[in-house]
Amino acid sequence: NANPDRVKQQLAEEGLLVEEYGGDVICVPVAAKLGQGIDDLLENVLLVADIEVFKADPNGRAIGTVIESSLDKARGSTATLLVQKGTLKQGDALVVGSIAGRVRAMFDSMGNAIESATPSTPVEVLGLPEVPTAGDTFEVMESDRIARERAASRAETERQRNESSARKSVSLEDVFAQMKAGKVKELRIIVKADVDGSLEPIISSLTQLSTDELRLKILHSGAGDITDSDLMLASASDAIVIGFNVPLSPAAQKSELLQVVDVRTYKVIYELIDDVDKALKGMLEPVYEDKVLGNAQIRAIFRIPRRGNIAGCLVNEGVIQRNALIHVKRNDKVLFTGKMHSLKRFQDDVNEVKAGFECGIGIEGFDAFAEGDIIEAFQKVRV
Repeated sequence: NANPDRVKQQLAEEGLLVEEYGGDVICVPVAAKLGQGIDDLLENVLLVADIEVFKADPNGRAIGTVIESSLDKARGSTATLLVQKGTLKQGDALVVGSIAGRVRAMFDSMGNAIESATPSTPVEVLGLPEVPTAGDTFEVMESDRIARERAASRAETERQRNESSARKSVSLEDVFAQMKAGKVKELRIIVKADVDGSLEPIISSLTQLSTDELRLKILHSGAGDITDSDLMLASASDAIVIGFNVPLSPAAQKSELLQVVDVRTYKVIYELIDDVDKALKGMLEPVYEDKVLGNAQIRAIFRIPRRGNIAGCLVNEGVIQRNALIHVKRNDKVLFTGKMHSLKRFQDDVNEVKAGFECGIGIEGFDAFAEGDIIEAFQKVRV
């Protein structure tokens, strides 16, 4: 039931015109299960590479991308890297995303040990202290010290970006406060509904909520699911997305913009209108729930002068993030709730530690740890 023409139309909507639509983008229909079109695809890849004269310099320090990663119980963290420039050599100090490490061993696609990898070569690498994320870039550094400094800088940049993206630019709960502070003069809304018959009374009711202090403006409305395009428009214009009897599309559900855009869905029109009305009057209170990120078991306790006890832990599930909130649990009961003042792997400060790795955790205002206690990392998520 595939529809190639529909795909071409969707590409055109995103500004990518295939050749048959008058553009310069080659489009090759393929059926992976049947093996149809694969040879044609490979031929066109080589043709484009030849025309565009894609070349890479094998000299110098390597740069490339992580295409796969995993945690092997016997070998530790493994990462499959695609070298795109330079030559990667065994023993190189490198930074992958916000992780610093050294190439301890390399294997080609057949599992054979190799000592170097040139451009366009995928290679499995051992020696990273953590599991990197597919899509991260890697770069060989002059020394371990420079690699650690670069990794720390990237980790701090990532932390600041995450904190920034976690703050919604406009939400229904804070629109009244922003209005009073003079930060918001116009509440922008995108409305999606299941059918036009529902859309019309919703828009009519919302427009009547405008006041002299705050004008309500509907940027876009339509029937159908809440799409990634709706989220992009809302993010660019500081708008709120409101849906009635509609879900988020699969692409929208995976979008990182959900961290920034306030999306509300309703089943009853009255509740939709009432929430917006309360927001304009400063009466809508936010509701939060705990989202568990991961947990770690305390295996040992270390006394650090002037810092108190540090918990030596093994991360059992998920990930422990430096900026997360934590519960300290004993026998399934919460002893303490707070935040960390430090998260370390050996002597290095780290942004996060994933399952299967050991770490040291220091907690602000609490150090009465006992071996076997569980440290649970979580975030407060608005619902």
